[in-house]
Amino acid sequence: MSPVQRYVARRLAQAVGVLWAAYTLAFFILVLLPGDPVSAMAGQSMDSAPVDPARLAALRHEYGFDKPVFLQYLDYLGHALRGDLGNSVSTGQPVRTMITDALPSTLLLTGSALILALLFGGGLAMAATYSSRRWVRQFLLSLPPLGVSVPTFWIGLMLVQFFSFRNAWFPAFGNGGVKGLVLPAITLAVPTGAQIALVLAKSLNTTLDEPYVGTARAKGAGRVHIHLRHALRNASLPTLTVAGLLVGQLMANAVVIETVFSRNGLGRVTQAAVSTQDMPVVLGVVAYGALVFVVVNLLVDLVYPALDPRIVLARPRAVFA
Repeated sequence: MSPVQRYVARRLAQAVGVLWAAYTLAFFILVLLPGDPVSAMAGQSMDSAPVDPARLAALRHEYGFDKPVFLQYLDYLGHALRGDLGNSVSTGQPVRTMITDALPSTLLLTGSALILALLFGGGLAMAATYSSRRWVRQFLLSLPPLGVSVPTFWIGLMLVQFFSFRNAWFPAFGNGGVKGLVLPAITLAVPTGAQIALVLAKSLNTTLDEPYVGTARAKGAGRVHIHLRHALRNASLPTLTVAGLLVGQLMANAVVIETVFSRNGLGRVTQAAVSTQDMPVVLGVVAYGALVFVVVNLLVDLVYPALDPRIVLARPRAVFA
């Protein structure tokens, strides 16, 4: 195979491994949790009346909970590989339908937040490293640590208080079109953009000290040209890596943000499934979330050779020297 084909093959193998590991870990964590989802379902459906043991046994057999744990795992994994995520223990609905109905809203929220984070973090890092005034640089570089340290839910509550309750510029709750997306997206984007700004600013400072940048200055290149043409391209590789990894964090934070803003999405489905120990739904959410994470990071990996062709030609490092 060519170097490019080997590079893509390695990344695809890693992506499959991540999907399998996420699904497997989620399954065994759910198995180890105390409680019985079948008892909870039967109790809810019968208004807390005494539950017939035969009814419980029939439900456990229907959902496969009467099998040994390893056989349950193989059964769930086998059906998942065929695209069958089963039915919800709580509602009886197909898990795939529940997730595909909720996923577009969550993807819209996380995608908007990621774009805002890249614009905010990239712009802040560029401004901080471009400014020649020391106090301006120090002030701008002090903002990302503040953004990282502030809890995400607190940012959301403050935005709702100021922009919804006090000024009524944006709706506080629900999926109300573009206006309803603004505050949740900003809430998610602030800590993510702060992390991107930290990495990009450090990488830009390191790159601007490289000898080839000094050579470009000696040849008369302007500061804007050096920043955009020379420094940004080489400094963007670590930032792309962080941005890809932060997709998983955005998906996790969406659970909290969709609760704060009462948005219908994957976060609300996850919250309800975890509270009722609905194993098929939780596993389905984990599978879809891991798939989104893997696809985004795979795209990031495929962009690397365009920025630095040496990556494709580099041999993978040996685990043992």
